Amino acid sequence: MNFLEEIFAQAEKAADVAVLQRRGEHGTAQVTGGELLRLVGRARSFLAGRGLHKGDRCVLLAPNSIRWVAIDLAIMAEGLIVVPLYARQAPAELVAMMKDCSPALICCGDTALRTFITEQWPEAPAPFLLDDIFLTRWSETAKPQLEDSDPVTIIYTSGTSGESKGVVLTAGNVGHMLGCTASRLDALMGHRDRRDRVFHYLPFCFAASWITLLTCLLRRSCVTLNTDLARLAKEMPSASPDYFLNVPALLERMRKAVEEQLAQKGGVGLAIYKRAKRAWERRQRGRKKLGDFAWTALANLLVFPAIRKKMVGSNLEALICGSAPLGVETQLYFMMLGIPVLQGYGLTETTGICTLDDPQHAVPGRVGPAVSGVEMKRGENDEILVRGPNIFSGYWNRPEETARVLRDGWFHTGDQGEVDATGNWRIVGRLKNLIILGSGHNIAPEPIEEAVLRHLPDAQHVVLVGNGRGYLAAIVTGKMRSAAVQAALDQVNPELPHYKQVRAFYVHREPFSIENGLLTANGKLKRDAIAGELKSAIDEIYRVKQAS
Repeated sequence: MNFLEEIFAQAEKAADVAVLQRRGEHGTAQVTGGELLRLVGRARSFLAGRGLHKGDRCVLLAPNSIRWVAIDLAIMAEGLIVVPLYARQAPAELVAMMKDCSPALICCGDTALRTFITEQWPEAPAPFLLDDIFLTRWSETAKPQLEDSDPVTIIYTSGTSGESKGVVLTAGNVGHMLGCTASRLDALMGHRDRRDRVFHYLPFCFAASWITLLTCLLRRSCVTLNTDLARLAKEMPSASPDYFLNVPALLERMRKAVEEQLAQKGGVGLAIYKRAKRAWERRQRGRKKLGDFAWTALANLLVFPAIRKKMVGSNLEALICGSAPLGVETQLYFMMLGIPVLQGYGLTETTGICTLDDPQHAVPGRVGPAVSGVEMKRGENDEILVRGPNIFSGYWNRPEETARVLRDGWFHTGDQGEVDATGNWRIVGRLKNLIILGSGHNIAPEPIEEAVLRHLPDAQHVVLVGNGRGYLAAIVTGKMRSAAVQAALDQVNPELPHYKQVRAFYVHREPFSIENGLLTANGKLKRDAIAGELKSAIDEIYRVKQAS
């Protein structure tokens, strides 16, 4: 039985209970397993009437919704290849991706997106609205005929440098990964009889988010979809989830919001919180003081439970975090509140996941061991190499790029890592992000950037530069005072060897964003684009420093 048949079988078992729901200011919309199958059937009937052939590409350009899930499943069930795209991405990038995959069909979420497509790409196949697709009368459909080698999706990478590439994932890739993720969630939930409650806000067009969605359907979980990020803080606790997938940026915002609200409220609660936090931090550094236990015990009794309930509801087993490295301090902070944070690591090319924390043995700062059936090792320059049934079949129409990263059966991730004796991995940085100083020293910027950012809670980003230069400099974004930046550097530099110390900086007040082309669709830095955009400012940093 292929993974789609398994998902449909589980939906039949949940025919009369909610499997997906969307909350909004106008109430809650939900579908049972049976209703989801009928939606899938309508979408399949529409697709069957379009004269499409197995392997044709179907672009899905729409925000998360219940109908997004149904059309996604329908496209795959018809033997077609779904190409999910992120509606917030830069227009030029979206058009380039659509042209690259040569779609036979384009499905879009609303008239604004349809107008965008026709204006930006007049030669495109006429886009269909989801509203129109689901008006199709449902008719009987055959079981999905999928072989492990059949491509089911093309997910475009973020493209931190250069244009995005289409990652082709097969039914075998997806089926194996769903088995791995379901097993880890079994370990987290302890095989309890109650169905999992899951909150989901990350765009389905990202690999790990999509795998999470499919895993939830496979487990007959009840998934609450957030479709309005402005309502995230309100909907998260009201959904009262058992777990949900996160990115580090959200956890940082949650941490900051807690401290701002406590500061505004003041009083005894704030006093206990501050003392307990200092006691916890001393404990992590091995510098416990007399009385620290009393403060943390008091906070665990009077303060932390209220924070947890207001933040994530009363049922949370763990937060799950991926997409980018999570700061150790942030992970420890949530642990202090009694909220475990489990990390995972992977790329689109590895079907979203390579490693996942063992819920019983999570180590702060590490991302867990390789999932079942997946091998990982370090290559030259500590590059992480991976092989297994989760590795993609290749980049769409890019054989040379495919051959460059798939060599001797191993996928070359481009990430640097460390692994301990138990097989637990830590991600150090990206090889292509290495800064090579004029002295020949190779420096991974991410750990230093993270350290500086910890001392600048009001900054948006810290980006190191210095290729070919005599020393490192930093670009700091946000409404920052120069004195605050210098104070942060004065805290960090003494802990670093001389060649890793940051000796100059520039404050850039305009934030980096997806819209201005300086962040990828999932919020990662486009370092090459930043270096090009701020070339004059970077040159000035070094000119002024040398002149002084």
